Amino acid sequence: MTFYQQLEQHYKKMAKLEHLAAICRWDQATMMPEGGNQARSEALAELAVLHHQQATDIKLKVWFSEVDREPLSKEQRASVIEMKRQWQQANLLPSDLVEAQSLAANKCEHAWRSQRGKNDWQSYSTNLEKVVKLARQEAQIRADATGLSRYDALLDLYEPGMTSKQLDILFDEVKSWLPELIEQIQEKQIHDQVILPLGPFPVAQQQQLSLAMMEKLGFDFNHGRLDISTHPFCGGVPTDVRITTRYDENDFTSALMGVIHETGHARYEQGLPEKWSGLPVGKARSMGIHESQSLFFEMQISRSENFIELIAPAAAEQFNRIDDPAITAENLTLLNTRVTPGYIRVDADEVTYPAHVILRYEIERDLINGHINVADIPELWDRKMSEYLGLSTKGNFTDGCMQDIHWSFGSFGYFPSYTLGAMYAAQFMAAMSKEMNVANLIRERNLQPIFNWLDRHVWKRGSTVSTEQILIDATGESLNASYFKEHLIARYLN
Repeated sequence: MTFYQQLEQHYKKMAKLEHLAAICRWDQATMMPEGGNQARSEALAELAVLHHQQATDIKLKVWFSEVDREPLSKEQRASVIEMKRQWQQANLLPSDLVEAQSLAANKCEHAWRSQRGKNDWQSYSTNLEKVVKLARQEAQIRADATGLSRYDALLDLYEPGMTSKQLDILFDEVKSWLPELIEQIQEKQIHDQVILPLGPFPVAQQQQLSLAMMEKLGFDFNHGRLDISTHPFCGGVPTDVRITTRYDENDFTSALMGVIHETGHARYEQGLPEKWSGLPVGKARSMGIHESQSLFFEMQISRSENFIELIAPAAAEQFNRIDDPAITAENLTLLNTRVTPGYIRVDADEVTYPAHVILRYEIERDLINGHINVADIPELWDRKMSEYLGLSTKGNFTDGCMQDIHWSFGSFGYFPSYTLGAMYAAQFMAAMSKEMNVANLIRERNLQPIFNWLDRHVWKRGSTVSTEQILIDATGESLNASYFKEHLIARYLN
């Protein structure tokens, strides 16, 4: 057996542990009884340590030193690069830190589920402080090894090659035009007569509508499913993708668009190259690219007027509201393109959404770099919400700094992926539109050419090349944020 073959065998073994952990976490969020959390947390921590031991196995050092001497194909060399990148990252962290982080994150996230509803910042912050302390330790270890700042060292885990210096430039540019654009759009929409659909919309019927839209968007139900959780997510593995959502009987559009968003994530996972299954090179390139796919499905496709013309009759039939003026394509288009600053990120329209992301980015950047502490978060959150969106969250932790799951899990450096994803998605759409009439394809219910383009340019690339190379190959240029601004202007002002 060659050294490359031994590496492949080893990393596929590790992928099986990742598979088990993913399904255990899905069950923890959806099906597990309350009393099972302590044992589940300990089991996941043990699994994390076992995976870490495999990832840092001393044999890997020998294999990596020898594999470069073997005759490898271009794709195999790309595979080795990704293996080595993960190996180097894993070797930075001691096992006791990995275990401590897993235990702290599971405890914090599980308690958050009830603490958020109770607006209990004091109890939540106690758990969060432990998560942040451990995240700073990890960040410092990675920073010492890479020469990056503490925050950039964590950001690199989600968006390889991206730095806070680049993000500051991108986000400062967005902040320079976003407030005026929000104001212009609200002024334009002031006379729109929007009818709010009145519930109840039974959960069972909402679920059927969601499943129907997932089918329209090509989700493979033989390799995935839809369930309910406190916080919507897409998890599992490419051959067993788990989507979750939360339903509100007074508003069917929130869950529906959430499901469509997660379906974008799922299609990316299901479209990853099978020949590299179980290997680092066969995984999603970055969280920014991952978010670009969910936002392409949700924002670029499903909130378009032509796709809403597909949703409206399906919703009217499902809820037996055929003559309901609130569930018409015209009204749902107005409703789904309504720009209104709000408290909740996951419910935000695509114009105000970047403000939510930038706020979180600025707080977590300074938190990990040690410029602020957990106790400072509520005041900073309120100040930035007031500045960016004209809303106050003073004393409202539930709809403020406790609304997201990411920090509970220690996922610092993830939030920028959302707005980077929106920028990537707009750039992909601009390039795709040069090759085909996307609007006509949606109108004709012929979405396959759209999926084929994404499959060819994004999904099947896996991690064989960098994020920048994916963009260059697909669109002819590196990230160009102007496409995102142009998309918003075209949809909401023109």
